[in-house]
Amino acid sequence: MVSLRAKFFMGIMKRMSMKNEGKMVVEKKRAKLAEDVFLFHVPIRTKVEKLEVNGISAEWISRKNQPNDRAIIYLHGGYYVSGSPRTHRSIAARIGKVSNSPVLLLDYHLAPESKFPAALEDSVSAYSWILKYKGILPDKVVIVGDSAGGGLTLATLIKIRSDNEILPAGGVCLSPWTDLAVTGKSVKTNAKIDLLITENEAHQAAEYYLGDLDRTNPLASPLYAKLDGLPPLLIQVGTAEVLLDDSTRFAKKAQESGVQVELDLWEGMFHVFQMFGYLMPESKKALVKIGNFIRKVMKE
Repeated sequence: MVSLRAKFFMGIMKRMSMKNEGKMVVEKKRAKLAEDVFLFHVPIRTKVEKLEVNGISAEWISRKNQPNDRAIIYLHGGYYVSGSPRTHRSIAARIGKVSNSPVLLLDYHLAPESKFPAALEDSVSAYSWILKYKGILPDKVVIVGDSAGGGLTLATLIKIRSDNEILPAGGVCLSPWTDLAVTGKSVKTNAKIDLLITENEAHQAAEYYLGDLDRTNPLASPLYAKLDGLPPLLIQVGTAEVLLDDSTRFAKKAQESGVQVELDLWEGMFHVFQMFGYLMPESKKALVKIGNFIRKVMKE
């Protein structure tokens, strides 16, 4: 049952008209996302350091007395065309807090200026940097991402596996975009109730990111990849999302491939509802689950 507080915020989101059925203008999309996160702040006593990771801008988010032998790599959402550490610093910091782990929040290159595979190259490079320059072992690293960043999380794991490198301890995906061909049934069935995502924008963003490349490229659309050998995964998704089937279909295929997957469905919840942190009971509970999963796979 959706909480009263969640219903309140969903009502505000509806009045803000956050969905766009028209032509996506990237500059406006970026500005709108930056504007929409005004409610979200990092927890108190959070330290944010700006740094470069193999030439890529990033932030190292930590708290006093956190262990230095582990790390989360956070990959933000935004259709691969928008988003930044500024827009996702809050959720990254909160996941770091509940998991007792520092977070590397990556400012990966965005389309259309930097098309596929630029974002993937950045995320793989960040993983290598964590191991080499921070001296953290793979079994103490978890990659986390939301929306497009969730899809990028899975693509990163697939790429690391395909390169025969040692995989991290696990992956966490919040409403991941796993199918840039946009073929899930929920794209149609949840079109009217989704508060944020539209089929039209998804197709436009896929074109910005991939250009003329095949939308089913497995390193852009992980749904079409071979999934055997991936580490444990937690996938959280709301049932009121256009991208619901991106999660359910991926989880089913991964489980059939022998991957340990926890599909965590949230009744009536919207796209990346975890962004609300402790403002809603649903997001608070979801963050606790994420923290517990990360601690478990890191064998804390």
